[in-house]
Amino acid sequence: MAASRPMIIAVAAGVALVVIYSVYVATSGPGPVATPVPSSFTVNGRTYPFNYTATNQAQWEKGLMNKVVTNATTMLFAFPYFSHWQFWMFDTPTSLDIVWVNATGNSARVVYLVTSAPPCLTSDSDTCARYTPTAQANYVIEAKAGFAAANEITVGSSIHFG
Repeated sequence: MAASRPMIIAVAAGVALVVIYSVYVATSGPGPVATPVPSSFTVNGRTYPFNYTATNQAQWEKGLMNKVVTNATTMLFAFPYFSHWQFWMFDTPTSLDIVWVNATGNSARVVYLVTSAPPCLTSDSDTCARYTPTAQANYVIEAKAGFAAANEITVGSSIHFG
C-alpha cells in the first residue's frame, strides 16, 4: 500500500498540471505586443518606413480598410506570438501583396506570400476570400500589389527591421 501512495500523488500532480495548463490556454488570448514595434524594414538593400502599424485587435481588424493606398504605402501587423494569422481584403480599395514574416529580434524571414490579393468591396464580409499562411508568423507586411515583385520578395527572403 505504501508504494501506491507516491503513484497516487504523482497522478494527482499530473492531473493538476493539465488542468492549470488548460485554463491558461483557454484564457490567454493575444495580448499587446511586448517588444518595440519596428518603424521600418530593409529587404534586398532597400529600406521602407511603415506608414501604418497595427498592434492590437481593433487595429488588426481595421488594417488598410478605406485607406488610400499608394506605391509608397506599407503597413506592419505586429502580433504577440507566432500563429497562422489569417487576412482578408474587406473594404480595402486596392489589390495588396501580403507578406507573412517570422522574426526574432530585428532579423526576419518571409515564410508565406500572397501577391495581388484583390479588393473585396461588398456589403457582406463573409463573401471575402480569406488568406491563411502555411507557416506561422509573428509579423505581416501589407503593401500595394506589385511591391513584392518590384523588390524581389519571395518566400525565404531576408528582412531586417529597424
